[in-house]
Amino acid sequence: MTRSIATTERIAGLSLKLIAAANLLFLLSFLLVTALAMTRAQAQESPCTGQNLLEDLAMEDPAALERLEAEARRTPNGRGLLWKIEKEGAVPSFLFGTMHLTDPRVIDLTSAADAAFESASTIVIETTEVVDQAAAMTAMMERPDLMMFTDDKTIFSFMSDEEEKAVRAALERRGIPPVSIQKMKPWMLASAIALPACEMARKATGAPFLDIKLAERAKEAGKTLGGLETLVGQLDAMASLPMEFHVQGLIETLKLGPRMDDIFETMIELYEQERIDMIWPLFKAVLPAGDDGDETGYAAFEEAMITTRNRTMADNAVAYLDEGSAFIAVGALHLPGEKGLVALLRARGYRMTQIP
Repeated sequence: MTRSIATTERIAGLSLKLIAAANLLFLLSFLLVTALAMTRAQAQESPCTGQNLLEDLAMEDPAALERLEAEARRTPNGRGLLWKIEKEGAVPSFLFGTMHLTDPRVIDLTSAADAAFESASTIVIETTEVVDQAAAMTAMMERPDLMMFTDDKTIFSFMSDEEEKAVRAALERRGIPPVSIQKMKPWMLASAIALPACEMARKATGAPFLDIKLAERAKEAGKTLGGLETLVGQLDAMASLPMEFHVQGLIETLKLGPRMDDIFETMIELYEQERIDMIWPLFKAVLPAGDDGDETGYAAFEEAMITTRNRTMADNAVAYLDEGSAFIAVGALHLPGEKGLVALLRARGYRMTQIP
């Protein structure tokens, strides 16, 4: 049976948000393997199996693909990963979009971005805490409530009997004993499940993602390293959303099964093509939104996890940009849109030029 967009089960858009969360948060990217205790033996048995959904769509429904393309074209600053940032009186700086994944296709800079990195005296990533995972974990232990239920509740306390039964069965099919994760906050578990097995496998063997490679390279080269956020701040954003929202996201993500691999594969190929403008339209096509309540939930997610964080990043970037010669690397989904980083920095008086 073909796994095409045309035959995808209609699942509410909460799963979209969990996919986005896995790519918008540094913390989830490096805590997930530890949380689920994947072994190296398991890692070696996890090949990537995803297929490009847009190729199926091009053959089965070209008109639908054109509608996605049209929506993408309406996205401001949606194409390109590298932007030159200029302001009178300061040496030019650069903004580069990354993915918080370890896939070999996304962990290296483009040639233009590599030249920009080399020219910069300061390298800025979302949070410098990810460079030292032990120190990051120590910091997180000061707020255990962001990762675990610290009272008598469990993740199943927020589910009906039917939902709990379905979730337990789905976890067991994935080799995850329900008792081992029942105290974990749902955004931790759901974002882990959203990742393909091959991605989890690479993380289990210690493979870094691009942002960490950039930080390590900066330290080796004697460049100044700076950050725009904190790990606690990132998880606080997730925790600000209603628990029911996250639990439903977990339930619906589990329903997708192998579809998640296809979504990530398509997203990676779009990233390679520097087509960030197509990622949200793709999500919405594959994971159509549900009722009006879900639309309200999506708006809350977008405000907390994207818009508010974009404003924080833009505000904290100003000092680096005014000093000049900075290379700022953040998740690519933060760049496009009317409230994206490119637009926000332009509104703050910087000249933004996309570099092919």
